[in-house]
Amino acid sequence: MTYLLVNLGAIAIPLLFSFEKKLQFYKSWKFLFPALFITGLPFLVWDYFFTQWGIWGFNEMHLLGVYLFGLPIEEYMFFFCIPYACVFGYEALYYFMKGDLLTRYGNKITVALIAFLIIQVFMYREQAYTFATGLFLSLFLLVQLVVLKSKYLGRFYLAYLVLLIPFSLVNGILTGTGIEEEVVWYNNSENISVRMLTIPLEDVFYGMLLILMNLSIYEYLKQRAAAAASGQGSVN
Repeated sequence: MTYLLVNLGAIAIPLLFSFEKKLQFYKSWKFLFPALFITGLPFLVWDYFFTQWGIWGFNEMHLLGVYLFGLPIEEYMFFFCIPYACVFGYEALYYFMKGDLLTRYGNKITVALIAFLIIQVFMYREQAYTFATGLFLSLFLLVQLVVLKSKYLGRFYLAYLVLLIPFSLVNGILTGTGIEEEVVWYNNSENISVRMLTIPLEDVFYGMLLILMNLSIYEYLKQRAAAAASGQGSVN
């Protein structure tokens, strides 16, 4: 039950504090849940093919043994529990800090990241996990920068730096830190074999893409609702 317990442990505190009377994060569920579903679909497709191709896989000793379309049920839970906890952390950090640290540097950080990822894609085009993660994240960041002209990128980067602490704890357990055998194994021939303890370096960028995609849809739905409410108010 290791994978199940990790998922439940990751979401337990954010879910409990979603009802905190000042933050009232539960009121944002109508924006968050569609984001979780929309983002989860392409990630599950990616997950399915990489599992089938042996790029990563799951250790049955840590699973309930319930599978859906070739993936353990805990993997579906992962794409709900982890983004939920991270978007909650993003909102909580912004609320309690009362400011937009790094906002002015958001575009510069994005450009630097895109440049770094393009070099990574070129250098490690033979390693499927490294290549795919670098390619997808660089393209999505380019869309954020050029098409969407997102204003929250600096805030996201700050939140993600903070979230890397619980991320490292959760992902460390999943990749084998402190437990007998890993929950999720990786084929090292398909990544650059650089690990932070037991966590592949690519997971940092995979996590960034996962959370940023969820956050982008979440922010879009929030802004659309706010614009609709503002328009309604002006008419009245």
